[in-house]
Amino acid sequence: MIAHTVWKHDDAFQGISENGNFVLFDADPAHARGPSPMEAVLMALCGCTSVDVVSILKKKRQPLTGLRVSATAEQSPTAPRVFTQIKLTYAVSGKLSRKAVEDAVALSKNTYCSVSKMLEKAAPVDYEIVFLDGEPEP
Repeated sequence: MIAHTVWKHDDAFQGISENGNFVLFDADPAHARGPSPMEAVLMALCGCTSVDVVSILKKKRQPLTGLRVSATAEQSPTAPRVFTQIKLTYAVSGKLSRKAVEDAVALSKNTYCSVSKMLEKAAPVDYEIVFLDGEPEP
């Protein structure tokens, strides 16, 4: 895997992957043109675990109709401003089995999500699951 960044102007940087995909990073405090690099890390965490959870629930034949993964992170007050704690909230919808969703999230966190595994070396990653269609039956 190869990636690079190019300084575009002011506080704007374009990140480019080897296959040509790109994202604009904005180091300005307002982040009006794109995410900061640290925001992009959180977005990558949410994306990585989302892919896992959807894949696992499909394999379990669970009727998932929606998934939103949100991340909240605390950072060190001084440089380097690394994450010191991360909490993921999985908001799921559909007529789902609680156990199936809990198993999918745990498998993602403990086995499949490489972004989570890397970040856990620096900060604990906790999570909660919210069932948007009400609590599933046991």
